[in-house]
Amino acid sequence: MDWEDLRHLAAVGRIGSLSGAARTLGVDHATVGRRIAALEARTGLRLLERRGRGTALTDAGERVAALAFDMEDRALAVERLAQAERQPSVAEVVVSVPPALAMFMLVESLAELRRVQPSITVTLRGEASLVSLTRREADLTLRLQAPSEPTSVARKVGEMAYGLYAATDYPHGPDGDWSLVSYDAEMDRLPQQEWLLAFASGRPIGFRANDMSILQPAARAGLGVALLPCFMADGDPGLRRWSGDKPPNRGLWLAVHEDLRRSAAVRAVGDHIAAVLHRHRDRLLGV
Repeated sequence: MDWEDLRHLAAVGRIGSLSGAARTLGVDHATVGRRIAALEARTGLRLLERRGRGTALTDAGERVAALAFDMEDRALAVERLAQAERQPSVAEVVVSVPPALAMFMLVESLAELRRVQPSITVTLRGEASLVSLTRREADLTLRLQAPSEPTSVARKVGEMAYGLYAATDYPHGPDGDWSLVSYDAEMDRLPQQEWLLAFASGRPIGFRANDMSILQPAARAGLGVALLPCFMADGDPGLRRWSGDKPPNRGLWLAVHEDLRRSAAVRAVGDHIAAVLHRHRDRLLGV
């Protein structure tokens, strides 16, 4: 039985659709369907069925996918072990961080790391969503919350402050008739977004976006008041920070899979990120 066929079935089981599995695996929709068809031919089982406008796994497909999950976890464990044990002359370390931190703080520091560790190539992924260390979606993650994966080892490496910001000529103060520049509704459960909506007390939302790098210029353009990280907005001459109510800080957590703790390259990159955040702790806290 071809492991690649099982891997494609597992991706459909995990993501819930052929198109989503194709994006995750970096292949086209037809390849996923062809792999599952090959697995059906080998097993004699019907694994996939059409439902409405999409497709879904059959009961047998769900059971086979569940077994494939275990196989995939073990295969990934072998890859992590190999990565941790070998000391290659050239190493790549994939780091997943919030886009704002990647853009405004970490990228500029990587030249320093490159000078002292020229054999390490850092792939920095600016991602707002959580990634799985177990599934090797990244080697290191920097997030605003501690990881929930039991196989992750995390340390708190700092705190990040938020503030309310509006254009310098925005006509309304905190007690006036103002509107919000806000994340879109699918992000309303973020702690900082919950605080903002409670603070706004029903004031209208004049603009929404799914990325902080869009919210900042929207506030600068006078579309409303935005809740932004202080390190990102304090240096913007087109914005002013409102005094008064202040949202709670968010912790910054650096996490690695327990299997990669002994990897010299991963450890070097993690220590560098922690040192950069410590160096900029006042900037992160908006003081």
